Amino acid sequence: MNVPDTLRYSSDHEWALLLDDGSIKIGITDYAQDALGDVVFVELPDVGAALDAGATFGEVESTKSVSDLFAPLAGTVAAVNDQLTENPEKINEDPYGDGWICTIAPTDATTYDSLLDAAAYLQLIEG
Repeated sequence: MNVPDTLRYSSDHEWALLLDDGSIKIGITDYAQDALGDVVFVELPDVGAALDAGATFGEVESTKSVSDLFAPLAGTVAAVNDQLTENPEKINEDPYGDGWICTIAPTDATTYDSLLDAAAYLQLIEG
């Protein structure tokens, strides 16, 4: 499994990346996209929506199942990856790049540091 050291992770299999402007980019992990199988639809959150940490903010539908997306931290949706509307397979092809889901302006940026680092996430998925 690809688990980049530069990202933080939630136990719900979302990744987070702190950007230079203080916003947080969010997507699902390589482990999650592999478990889902071929992604065929992504329900994106609305720009401006307020998210609570752990709250559902969208869905990913695959040929196998439908899975909720959970906010790794609280904040306001600043942008969404509109490419996923027409090309949801980008999540399978490049979960940490073109397959990102949204960016949020965090309510409390320090909560980013409380997310799992790569080693802790690997321990979670490898059991």
